[in-house]
This record gives sequence, structure tokens and C-alpha cells, in this order.
Amino acid sequence: MTNSCVIYARYSSDNQSEHSIDDQLRICRARAEREGWQVVSVFTDYALSGASTLRPGYQQLLDLIRRGGADIVLAESLDRFSRDQEHIAGFFKQAQFVAAKIMTLAEGEVSELHIGLKGTMGALYLKDLADKTRRGQAGRIHAGGSAGGLSFGYRVRRGLRPDGSLISGEMDIDEDQAKIIRRVFGAYNTGQSPRSIAKELNAEGIPGPRGGKWSASLLLGSATRETGLLRNRLYIGERVWDRQRWIKDPSTGKRVARQNPKEKWIVKHVPDLAVIDRTTWEGAQARLSASRQSVLQKEEPSSGEQQNLGRRLGALRRPKWPLAGLVRCGRCNGPMSVMGANGRLGCANHVERGTCDNPRTILRDRLLGRVLAGIKERLLAPDLVDQFVATFVAEVNAANSQRGNRQALLIQQKAKVERQIRNMLEMIKEGHGTAAMVAELRVTEHRLAELSVQIAAEHHPETVPVLHPNLPELYRRRVEALEVSLGDPSTCLAATEALRGLIDAIQIHPGERRGELAVNLRGDLAAFLRSSDEDGVAATKVGLRRAVNVCSGDVMGSLDAGTGFEPVTFRL
Repeated sequence: MTNSCVIYARYSSDNQSEHSIDDQLRICRARAEREGWQVVSVFTDYALSGASTLRPGYQQLLDLIRRGGADIVLAESLDRFSRDQEHIAGFFKQAQFVAAKIMTLAEGEVSELHIGLKGTMGALYLKDLADKTRRGQAGRIHAGGSAGGLSFGYRVRRGLRPDGSLISGEMDIDEDQAKIIRRVFGAYNTGQSPRSIAKELNAEGIPGPRGGKWSASLLLGSATRETGLLRNRLYIGERVWDRQRWIKDPSTGKRVARQNPKEKWIVKHVPDLAVIDRTTWEGAQARLSASRQSVLQKEEPSSGEQQNLGRRLGALRRPKWPLAGLVRCGRCNGPMSVMGANGRLGCANHVERGTCDNPRTILRDRLLGRVLAGIKERLLAPDLVDQFVATFVAEVNAANSQRGNRQALLIQQKAKVERQIRNMLEMIKEGHGTAAMVAELRVTEHRLAELSVQIAAEHHPETVPVLHPNLPELYRRRVEALEVSLGDPSTCLAATEALRGLIDAIQIHPGERRGELAVNLRGDLAAFLRSSDEDGVAATKVGLRRAVNVCSGDVMGSLDAGTGFEPVTFRL
């Protein structure tokens, strides 16, 4: 019996050569042909590091292995799969569980011994690479150069040194951007707020760092990490390096910043890169420090240290507002955030950046009441549900028609492939077969198996749902119960998650008259249908489950509350 084989190839970002993939596949295919293995799939990852498993090709390979889709997994070497010791061990266990062999050109058949040795070598390689990179960056800093990154106000110096080598790690002042930096510091020192400065720059069309918009947070940054334009010490000719380190989260594979102690920071004087004078800098830092003190509590008697009031409040883990993150401005589609202490929502782009002309605000509690009323009274109105069902039925019929056409085409292709196989078998029987023909026969047989699977998948048509005749009234009661749960501390958290699952988005549009707002609610009918089965309110369980399955896809998955009736308009 011929063993089925899958090939995996990868090259990392430190080896930017796409031909590496082709070379790996070529030699792996040659090995499979010599061994008589049938290559059923090939997976590749381009310019992705082996330190993470979050690679599309690798994840597809894992999925195929878990389904028992291959007898042999072939690669150039074990470190193509991963350089992380834990990941390699996990990959080996997955293959062992389905009795699949891992073969590499460098190690042969992989065993537990290879996993231990190669995994350790891969981990050491990554650590050694990080240490060498860091050592090179530190050397560049001590030589007066840059270790990477480009602050606003500077441009990379390009060209050749007298010895003919490329210039690297050096910067020049960008005078156009330097003028903006001096303007920001000057305005801040004269008492103008960062928010007001950002609005002015945006109103004049001055692009911010990386071409984005200006904001107060971009100017202020973080006091402890000394980030933000107003805290950038490079503007007075002091380059600060090693303020933080990056650690990869083993759960997500993403890098997370960790601040280093200030005594470990490396400060290098580069007076030729100074943009502002020392007096201007010290004036800005004095105001920043005074502003920071306003949010610090008095010294704690036990520790003698000042505590950040905002951080202490955040630590209380106050209940999340049910609609947080769902409310958007109807003019710019930007987020609506809390403005002031009275709980009013306003457009963040208007307040922070001045890029939106929507000045209207709305009380959070009043908006929540309107949203609950909209869900209860309008989202599941009979005409809206009828429209949903009619559209869904039309989509099901169209999908079934397309499925029949695809199935007929696949059957024709299968018949053609079967004829090709019969012809090749006849030639082989007559003694005219070659090694190339035998290899082609294997590929054609694999194609025949794929077509059979696809035809079987197209065989079952979608069914039309049968919904409860009194669905709107049943869900109206459900929303009323949800409203009560939101006011109960013991059920508030669960009720909040349930409510957020029923809403796609809420848009606030300013009306023509002062104080007038239009609230446009987009709700998820599929979520209502899914939740019905949990509470046993569906009269026809099978029909409702079928409806839910399709609603979970892209077929009328959500409907606008403005479809079938006007948006809710009210005066505040």
C-alpha cells in the first residue's frame, strides 16, 4: 500500500529568498518519489519565523494531521516546523497520536531523541540570535548611532562612507518637522492644552507621525516610559535606549513590552540632533509634572509613595457599561467615548482630534434605555421577521441551485479523470509505461479521490427553516427579562454579555435641530434565533436549528433597525 505524504516548507524573515521554498519542495518531492510515497498536499509559509506557530501553512498542516490525512510528514529539517522546543514536542505528539511519521532530509525518521536534541538546539539558536542582535544594537548606541526606529523630526541619513561602506544607524534633523516640534513645545509652555494643539494641527492639515492624525495622547505619551512627543529626550540631544524589552506571550505568540528599570537605561548624548533648547524643554517638563501631580493621591503612610488615582480606580474593576465599544459617530464612524464626569458620550474624533464636525453628546443611561426599547419593540417586528425569512428562503433556493450545477460539473470532471486512469493503465499493461507515467497515475488517482469527496459534500441540500409563529412576542419577553437582569448586580455581568451578543453596532446621527439625535441600531437576528433554543421557546426545534445554522453565516446574518422603519429620533 502506498503511503500518503504531505510536504512542509518554510523560510524565515532573516533569509529573504523565495527560491528557498522552491528548493525545499524540489528536494522533498525527489525524496518522496524515490521512496514511492504519494504526495497528497503541500504546505508553505513565506518569510515567517519558526519561533511562532501562528503560521497559516503550519496551522493547515496541523489540522490535516489531526484528521489523519497523511501517513508521512516530510520536510527539509526539523527546524522548518518550529524552533521552539515546546512546539516541536507538541507537533511530534500530534503526529504520534494519529500514527503519522515525521521524516526530514537532515535527520531521517524523527524520534524522541531528535525532539530533545533539535528542540534544545533551536531554542539556543533563538536565544543566541537575540543576544547577538542586542549586542549589535548596544554597540551602535555607544558609537553615537541609532539602534532602530525613527522619531518624528528626523530622517534616515543615506549614502556611502569614505571607505565605500553604506551609512547605517545615522539620522539628520528634518527641518520641516522640527518647526512643528518647536511650535508644539512653545504652545504647550504658554498654557495651551495638548487637545487644543492637536486640533489646530489637524485643522491645518499638518500630518502627524507616520502620516496619521494628531491627538492629545500622542503628545503626552506615558510618564513612566517617557514616551510621547513632549517627553522625547532626543529633542534636547539625549538618546535613550533599552527602556523596555519584548517578551513573547507563549499563549498567543505576540510580543509584549516589559519596562526595564531606569537604572538600566542607556543614555547617550547626541547634541547634533537637538531640536529645542534646554530652557524650553525644562518648562514643558515642569508643566507635565504639575499635571501629573494633580492625579496622584497623597503619600501612602505605609510606603511613603504616591499612588496614581486613575490606576487605583481601574483596579476596582468597575462593571463594564453594556454598550461599551459599540457606539459609533454617524458622521465619521469614529468611537463615541465618555466626555466628562456626567456620563455623556461624544465623538472622540471631534473632541480629541477636531477631525469631525459632530458636537452632539448623549447620556449613556438614556441611550441604553432607547436601545433596549428598540430591540424589544422594533428589531423583531413581524414585517422585519417576514423580510428576514423571505430573504433567507431565496438565498437557500439560490444556493441549492448552484450546488446542483457544481455537482453536475464535478461529476463530468470525475468521468474525465476516470477515462484518463483507464487509458494509462492500458498503456502500462501493454508495456509502454514509464516511471513518469506511473508518477502521473498516482497524481491522477489522488485527483479522483478529491473529486469524490467534493461530490459527496455537494449532495445534501439546505433546508428551509420553520420559525415559531409568535416569535416577536416571545423575544419581547426575553428582552424584558434581560433588562431586569442588567439592574441586578448578581446577574449584571452575564446579562451584559448577552445584550452585546444581540447588537452589531449603534450609530448616533446629529439631527437638524439643537439637541436632536437619531439612533440607528443594527441588531443580530441570528443571535436571537441561537438564544431561543437555549430557553426552549422554539415550537419547532429542528426547523429552528436549521435556521440558526444558516443565520450563523453571511446570509442575512444581521439586519439594520432602519430597514422597515425609521430610526429612533428623540430630543435630549
